[in-house]
Amino acid sequence: MSEVKVNKITPTTNCGTVTLGDSGDTIAIPAGTTVNAPSAAVTNSGTFTSSGSITNSGTITNSGTITNTGTISGGTITGNIDGQVSWDTTAKTAGFTAVAGNGYFVNTTSGAITVTLPATPSAGDLVGVKDYANTANTNNITIDRNGSNIQGIANNYIISTQGLSITLIYVDGTQGWVSTGAARASDITEQQLFVTATGGTVTCCGDYKIHTFTGPGTFCVSCAGNASGSDTVDYLVIAGGGSGRNFGVGGGGGAGGYRESSGAASGCYTASPLGACVSALPVTATGYPITVGAGGTAPPAPLVGTPGSDSIFSTITSAGGGAGFGTNPGCTPFDGDGGSGGAGAFLTPVGLGNTPPVSPPQGNSGGLGAAYPALTASGGGGAGAAGNGGTPGSGGPGGCGTTSSINASPTTRAGGGGGGTYGATRGAGGPGGGGYGAQASSPAQAGTANTGSAGGGSGSAPTVGYANGASGGSGIVIIRYKYQ
Repeated sequence: MSEVKVNKITPTTNCGTVTLGDSGDTIAIPAGTTVNAPSAAVTNSGTFTSSGSITNSGTITNSGTITNTGTISGGTITGNIDGQVSWDTTAKTAGFTAVAGNGYFVNTTSGAITVTLPATPSAGDLVGVKDYANTANTNNITIDRNGSNIQGIANNYIISTQGLSITLIYVDGTQGWVSTGAARASDITEQQLFVTATGGTVTCCGDYKIHTFTGPGTFCVSCAGNASGSDTVDYLVIAGGGSGRNFGVGGGGGAGGYRESSGAASGCYTASPLGACVSALPVTATGYPITVGAGGTAPPAPLVGTPGSDSIFSTITSAGGGAGFGTNPGCTPFDGDGGSGGAGAFLTPVGLGNTPPVSPPQGNSGGLGAAYPALTASGGGGAGAAGNGGTPGSGGPGGCGTTSSINASPTTRAGGGGGGTYGATRGAGGPGGGGYGAQASSPAQAGTANTGSAGGGSGSAPTVGYANGASGGSGIVIIRYKYQ
């Protein structure tokens, strides 16, 4: 093997061109070698491989010619370079994979087209794309990143500007492909990706999907989306309501905890007052177990009520409603605290709402019963208001629920249970599905299923005996997000 070292090669004609090698040869620059090209024209019709450096000590522009119909790969290119691509003048009408160094006219007249970037790019690789028929604003051109970042983001991009021409240059593994030439970075935008999920009963409202769970299940997210499309979900999580007291004159149960986001992820639906200023939840591509709390079961006499069970989605837990209480306060422990509190009678303890505390509150406290001998019980707390105290001859109404349109139809849920009575008028259930209290021989009503409403308390009459209290209603979980 022979080796020749020279300090300079001077062209022998006035055209100023130095030719190295013959057609088909490879001209290699070894590692550690620097090629200075301040003003010379570099023509590559074979393969020009740099494992050293091409250093631009001046400015290489196209006042001469930089032609790359082969491949420039590896090494480092420094200085200001006005890059060129070799344009393929046959317009593309279907998706294709680009070759480094080439530019393409893309005709989207008949539909959107995807341009896939090279799979193993090297620093300095160029790809050009031109909207051939000025239709990219109607039928977008998707730039598929093919494993590399585009402008520092691991996502595909789209060209949606009519008539846009853009050149992308591969920089490194961090930034990946970046726009250069006459185009601005803002001329291409991140491709919109939307949340995609399954689970529950799915309905649609415009550009939004609604998943309703009336029992346990899994919200399975297969695509978490992005900020350009959607990457968060709104929610309504209501726990099971508490049951009413089942002995003597009993208080109504408390509604299940009611937690809702403010609708930021789901357009302009009207969120409940409890959902004000609550952010939507970001999601990832995973399965989210859904727990829908059961309502508290009315116990056999002579017991206090039973609380409802929690409902859970992701980081949101709504507490079960508190149990109703009443006469004979010493017979059993009182479990009246919860999402909303259960009620009592004759100034017996009041169940506290918003237990455990969250912000904004998930419910309200039960009503304080009238003093003996009023012989009436108060209503349990609801999502929208506290329970009401009974008056002589009348049981206290349950606290009202609250209304949301997260499922595209205004619906009131989570009303408190009404108080029972020894007198003439039993307490009404709170709006939103709360059950009536008992009166004489008329038993209390249960809370409505899948509203988180509470059951009514027991009642009595001297000649009839006791009328039973009632169970709370089960909860519900609703999730809503933009899907297109």
